[in-house]
Amino acid sequence: MNRLSVEEYRESQKTPLVVVLDHVRSLYNVGSVFRTADAFRLGGVCLCGITARPPHPEIHKTALGAEDSVSWQYFERTEDCVAWLKEQGYTVMAIEQCEGSTLLTEIENGKLKMENGKLAVVLGNEVKGVQQQVVDMCDGCLEIPQYGTKHSMNVSVTAGIVIWELWKHLTSNAK
Repeated sequence: MNRLSVEEYRESQKTPLVVVLDHVRSLYNVGSVFRTADAFRLGGVCLCGITARPPHPEIHKTALGAEDSVSWQYFERTEDCVAWLKEQGYTVMAIEQCEGSTLLTEIENGKLKMENGKLAVVLGNEVKGVQQQVVDMCDGCLEIPQYGTKHSMNVSVTAGIVIWELWKHLTSNAK
C-alpha cells in the first residue's frame, strides 16, 4: 500500500497545520485526532490541560500507532500553548460557535487570513468547548455549518471535518 514507515513519516514534509486539544476528556477522541493528524501529515498535535498524553492503551486503541509518528507536545495551560504557537508564526483559530465566527465553507472566499501560511486550530472540551480565555487569545473562530436540531458534534468528528477542509485549503495554496 506504499505506506511510510514511522521514520520516513518523521522525515517527510508536513502540512503547516497543528491541532490543539483544550481539556479533551476522552482518550478515544485524543487517539482519533492523532490518527487523523497522521493521515493528513499534520505538523503536530498539542495536548493541553486534562487532555491525556501517550503512551496510554485507550489512546493507542484509536490512534493505532499514530501517537508514535505524529509530533506532539504537552502544555499544562492552553493559553501558554496558544502564546507559543503565535511566537512560532502560527495563525491560531478556535473551532467554536461565536459571534463573528467564519463558517468553514467560507474560507475558500479568502476569509481565512494567515500571515505565514501556518495555521493552528483549537478544539475544546466535549462539554464546555474551547475555554473563553483561549477563544479571546485566538485570531478568530471557525465554525462548521450545522443544519439539524443539534448544534455540536463529537470533537473527533469535528477534527476530521476541520482537518480535511483546512488541508484542502492549505495544500491548494501551496501549489
